Amino acid sequence: MESLIESIKRYDISLPKRQVEQLDAYCSLLWDWNSQLNLTRHTTYNLFVARDLVDSIAISEFLRPEERVLDVGSGGGMPGIILKILRPDLHIELCDSTGKKTLALSEIINELNLDIYVHHAKAESVLAASIAQKNKNKLLTKQSQINDQFQDAKPEITRFTTLTIRAVAKLVQLLRMFSPYWTLFDRLLLIKGPKWIAERGEARHYNLMNKLALRVLKNYSIPAEKKIIDNNNSDSNSDSDSNSDSNTETINSVVLQICKKDDFEKLDKIIDEHKTITRQNEKIEKHEYKRNKSRRSFHHKNNIKMNTNKFNRKKTKSSSQLKSKSKPKNNRTEKK
Repeated sequence: MESLIESIKRYDISLPKRQVEQLDAYCSLLWDWNSQLNLTRHTTYNLFVARDLVDSIAISEFLRPEERVLDVGSGGGMPGIILKILRPDLHIELCDSTGKKTLALSEIINELNLDIYVHHAKAESVLAASIAQKNKNKLLTKQSQINDQFQDAKPEITRFTTLTIRAVAKLVQLLRMFSPYWTLFDRLLLIKGPKWIAERGEARHYNLMNKLALRVLKNYSIPAEKKIIDNNNSDSNSDSDSNSDSNTETINSVVLQICKKDDFEKLDKIIDEHKTITRQNEKIEKHEYKRNKSRRSFHHKNNIKMNTNKFNRKKTKSSSQLKSKSKPKNNRTEKK
């Protein structure tokens, strides 16, 4: 089986060494728990990178610094845990309605020493609790006008910037699920496959998109799961066909953003600004990398020159010593 770093290189992904180590540790913990619970079907590095890591990177590109994110139906922690590893600045919370899964997630997070909160509840319940707290705060505000002792008794309401959703439900179900809670988050970021257009049509048919705006943030392709498994088998088998990669079947995936129509222009502007900042940072990083590389090569050449000069000096010194030894000594007695 390929190592994680080999699989990452296969898909032309560049990550810092620290993040690769964390992802490797996450895979080990996830697959250990997977023997007891059904957390993931992606139990090889190749499948993990091609599906989970690629999807998480695609979402991370559109998350602004220090966003508050709720990962809906986290399951084995994808994309929530991976997002936290890739983007430590994000405030990530996970939620899942299955108690055993949330227990496994909590253990994995503790082992990885990540700052992530896990809700043992459905996403709707997490948001509904915030609505209840909001109503309670309104009541406390009214009471505080009569009695000052209630003024400091209002807990903060949990409000999220983004809800990340991957492989949870159809668009119709999701929009119905979250329709009462739009005051508690700004947008949905969804990973969808090639059927997303049909799902959008169905949502429009049921008038669920009337007050909402949908934007495709990114189109990308991933290998079909069967093809990834075939490639893994072909890598382990030396007699396999060398042309197996030429007929690679791919699946089209998209990152969708859904928000209220009133917020669309504002979010659109923020995303464009974030993209330009990201591009500028990438250019700066590339420039720094090239400059450091040229410095290293310059120093390396200088070191080689210095070493060769030292070697040449030693060589000439040793040869001169040999010459001096080979010369016959003047015998004074003979002269006499």
